[in-house]
Amino acid sequence: MAACTPEISINNCLSISELRSDNWKSLEDNLGRLSTISAEHADFTATSQQVMRAIVNLSSLEIHFANPGARALAKLKGMIARGELVRGHLASGQFRMTLDRLAQRQRYSEVLIVGATSASEQKAIRRRLRPKRSIHDDFAFDTVFVQTLEDALNALSVNPILQAVVIHDGFPFRSQNCHLDTLHAVLDELDVLFEATPDFERGPLLGRQIAKLRPEVERYLVADSNVEDIAARMGETFKRVFRRDGEKDELFRSIMRGIEQRYDAPWFKAVMGHAERPIINLHTLAISRGKSIMNSNWIRHRVQFYGTNLFLAETSATSGGLDSLLDPRGRLKLAQEYAARAFGAKRTYFGTNGTSTANKIVMQALIRRGDVVLVDRNCHKSVHHALMLAGARVCYLNAYPRNDYSMYGAVDLRELKRKLLVFNRADDLVRLVILTNCTFDGIIYSPKRVMMECLAIAPRLAFLWDEAWFAFAHFNPTYRKRTAMGAAAELEAMFQDPDYAARYEAFSTEFGAEAWADDEKVLKSRLLADPSKARVRVYATQSTHKTLTALRQGSMIHTWDQDFNEKAFSHAYKTHTSTSPNYQILATLDLARAQVELEGYKLVQHQLELAMSLRQQVSGDPLLTKYFPVLGVGELVPAEYRESNTESYFDEKSGWRKFAKAWRTDEFVLDPTHITLEISATGLSGDTLKKLLMDKWDIQINKTTRNTILAMTTIGTTRSDVANFIQVLRKIALGCEERARNSSKIERSIHDDKVRSLKREQPLPSFSSFHPAFRPNMATKDGDMGQANDLAMEDDNCEYLQPADAERAISGGRVVVSASLVVPYPPGSPILVPGQVIDIPSLKYLDGLDVREIHEFDRERGFWVFTEETLSRILDERKSKPSMEARRERASSKTWVSHPSRANPHLRVPICASKIDHTHQEQTMSMKDEERSTIKRKKHSNNKA
Repeated sequence: MAACTPEISINNCLSISELRSDNWKSLEDNLGRLSTISAEHADFTATSQQVMRAIVNLSSLEIHFANPGARALAKLKGMIARGELVRGHLASGQFRMTLDRLAQRQRYSEVLIVGATSASEQKAIRRRLRPKRSIHDDFAFDTVFVQTLEDALNALSVNPILQAVVIHDGFPFRSQNCHLDTLHAVLDELDVLFEATPDFERGPLLGRQIAKLRPEVERYLVADSNVEDIAARMGETFKRVFRRDGEKDELFRSIMRGIEQRYDAPWFKAVMGHAERPIINLHTLAISRGKSIMNSNWIRHRVQFYGTNLFLAETSATSGGLDSLLDPRGRLKLAQEYAARAFGAKRTYFGTNGTSTANKIVMQALIRRGDVVLVDRNCHKSVHHALMLAGARVCYLNAYPRNDYSMYGAVDLRELKRKLLVFNRADDLVRLVILTNCTFDGIIYSPKRVMMECLAIAPRLAFLWDEAWFAFAHFNPTYRKRTAMGAAAELEAMFQDPDYAARYEAFSTEFGAEAWADDEKVLKSRLLADPSKARVRVYATQSTHKTLTALRQGSMIHTWDQDFNEKAFSHAYKTHTSTSPNYQILATLDLARAQVELEGYKLVQHQLELAMSLRQQVSGDPLLTKYFPVLGVGELVPAEYRESNTESYFDEKSGWRKFAKAWRTDEFVLDPTHITLEISATGLSGDTLKKLLMDKWDIQINKTTRNTILAMTTIGTTRSDVANFIQVLRKIALGCEERARNSSKIERSIHDDKVRSLKREQPLPSFSSFHPAFRPNMATKDGDMGQANDLAMEDDNCEYLQPADAERAISGGRVVVSASLVVPYPPGSPILVPGQVIDIPSLKYLDGLDVREIHEFDRERGFWVFTEETLSRILDERKSKPSMEARRERASSKTWVSHPSRANPHLRVPICASKIDHTHQEQTMSMKDEERSTIKRKKHSNNKA
């Protein structure tokens, strides 16, 4: 990481923690220098200025930390003022060593006390917070005292080891001695609100703000009066409310108990306890207790690699302190409740077979056969498999392409709204929207805006956000607003807020009922959802193992569903979850949750800083930029989606301000921890360079395209990792330079041809269409992949076709239709799905890929496609049956009516809606019954054929 020297402004530094450490080191070095030279020495003035600059920076920082802290710095300043330079040098070194020691100390945390406290009160508080003997003897605490709201929020922002906040009412707003403005936008917004807030409500106001900034930090309020009223109103904001003259020891016991509760990992403890018991195993799992290995003459020595605890903990027991994942009632139930608390969900479920299975669980729980689902065509292949299994009618959404780099972005909100309007006009309910947030390449949606505008058109819509790469995001305040659970919480709060109801009424009046008939106006407008109709139904699947501390395949499902169908979800969960889940995976999920609740803010901030440092180091080096230019948000997110016009998220002039602004306003943003390097100048393809980095330098990168590689920082990345990667990139660049100097004319020509080939734009194919044989509704153009997949299982219905033969057949007028899910891996997104018409752009794209794995494509025999006879037979069968439109019209005329009294007259609601209490399944049942019967008859007919 680039050093944050004392000359760099506090507010424009990449890393506050590095700036703080570097300033202590600078202070130590320069005080040592001053102790050896006289005032007449040429370097004395410059060195003295360095000392003062470091002290100024530290004065603005140490007020937010307990150690070394403001008191220690004040003591050091006094020593310097008295000319005690040698002792000052030693004291500075001691303080810096204290800082380094605390950084490595286990289970040390600090507590923030907000409000006016005397010196004697501070001394008493520190004494009470000294840990008593408990089950965690090595827990240690210290206290930070601030007197204003501004200092409190800044402390929460820069001090990552704060675990609790105690707010005394009656504090002022602005600080007199703070020069941080990292939260200037938040503070400016709060300034007016604070002045209009009575003194006794300012504590709750600060508590709510802290909950937004760092929800994992526990909040306690100490008030002079109205404690009963505040406790009744603010139960979710504060863990406890105390009277100022109440039992103070109870407050400090609550703080310590709160930290212990978050440190607790109930399922991990249960597994560890099981491993320590002398259990006789007369049950399944021969490897249990490790005896099958220990008693072996051939593999006994190999157990040393794993260690004995792995096998001692291996079991299938669900009693004796353990629990059942399929019917949790004890430790696993508690662990999942803790995870829901940590990730801001209503309910959380653990998964032991990755997000692929988690996606299948959610979709089976939400989708009924024949339901319409809108989905990004570039979602992970597990989504497409699940849609086939569920028998959904699939409408694919095209993401914007970045043809220069052979990668897709995200789905334009206008595209999403346009599709919803098409189905609305056809009186065809869309049940679910599925999007990937963030994408493999780091493109992130604004889930709150997406869901708000979609709910304005379809108020009962459910959402599944595949957040496989985004499990860490909840633990950073900027990222959190772009998560599914963060957005769901905001939406529900908004829909319950009277102020929002008034905003909606004003919008409804201004927009006008007639505007809903004008699709273009709907697409261009920022829509608001009707709070009396909209339901918040949000699911997120996360690969915990990808970005947090969990074993491979450890995943979580987070839900925030106001119409949660527990029976349907439980059935889906039991269908796809193993009856023999791996307890070690579950234990690491429990540990991952405990870790991020206690230090997630610190770890994610460090991850982000390392990513920005890597970007800056490569971009600032002319040699590296020549061969490995870093693709920024300007290259990966088109300008029309960047309202902020931000090209870079960090620079030394504005610090992190552009980052905060862009993530507040832009439709799509780029996760800086996904670092894409364009490599065509090396003459190497992405796959070739990936193999070279692993085989020669032991560097594993994430993903490649023909001319890019993707590196990621995680909470496990270190500065040494980043430095080594930069060093290796430089070696490769120097090798390229040497080859260029020593190449013959022919060799240079060959190299230049490779570079031109890699730089050549390769158009990415959009989803073509479903063949009419697999389109239940010709007006909406969705497809029944399940029907296509079922037919494809019979060899008589299909044939193999080589790519060249397929291209000739298409050019000759044949409609060639895929019978399988063709998926290049990585990234694992399909190019063809069952029932899709194969077009020339898709063939050319597949031909240009350099990845070795293309699932469901047989390199010897080609594509699995439907025969022309099969397609003709299906079309003939359809002609003899009533059209989907006719059937739906008859069904809808019996059970559905328009609702013209609200802003959107085209919404269709059931006649008996007032009696149904917002249950989507019951609302749509009448309309779906006839459709399901028709689908069953069609399937039966196909089986007979």
